[in-house]
Amino acid sequence: MTITDLKNTSYVPYSNRPQATVVESENGTRFPGVRIENISFPLTISAVQNAIFCCLSEGEVPQTLFIEEDYPAEKITYWEKLYSIECADIKALKDFTTSPVVVSVNDIPAELTKLLDRAVVDESDFPVAALLKTADGYITGVNIETPDWSRGLCAERVALAKAISHGMTDFQALYVHTRGGEFSSPCGACRQVLLEHLPHHPVHLHHSNGSQSTHFTSDLLPYSFQSLSLQNKSTS
Repeated sequence: MTITDLKNTSYVPYSNRPQATVVESENGTRFPGVRIENISFPLTISAVQNAIFCCLSEGEVPQTLFIEEDYPAEKITYWEKLYSIECADIKALKDFTTSPVVVSVNDIPAELTKLLDRAVVDESDFPVAALLKTADGYITGVNIETPDWSRGLCAERVALAKAISHGMTDFQALYVHTRGGEFSSPCGACRQVLLEHLPHHPVHLHHSNGSQSTHFTSDLLPYSFQSLSLQNKSTS
């Protein structure tokens, strides 16, 4: 993979400004991250957050962040301090390989339960696991929290961001599970993001009491925010 290849997987229909980063873990594994915009702009996932959370969700520790020279410094400082990450020029990577993220799943409830142990939930102690079914296979996600609550991501968005960063866009279904709580269900922010990428797809919820229910994203968020006037605004 080249940096150009990676940038081309960015989802940037509103700004038309792709961004890409790569995180290398302590074990030498590389995780890509691209900018994923949302029609509700504050829900946009930055390339840096994406790459770091992809790394953490796979149970690895981020060590080096490869970024472009013009990447805004103020958007990196927080992550540098939180995870003691070193920064390097992404041009040094040239052609590189990343860790495969597609997993084979035979027993969805068992896989979801196992994934809960990867969640980074120092703030809430409420782990959530997600499996995103794509045409290429299943992509895993767990919730990642930070001391600044606004910078965390839910399991559903981590799985989606990981898939997009690896060039996958043919999504088929989503599976979610929590260990506690009365009802496993995507939060409002996740529903807004899911609606943009899985607009009429099934979301299978595996509840903590062993029961299950299936819903469709379009039903989970009726009267969602949408506006054609926001599409490719930078080129109008």
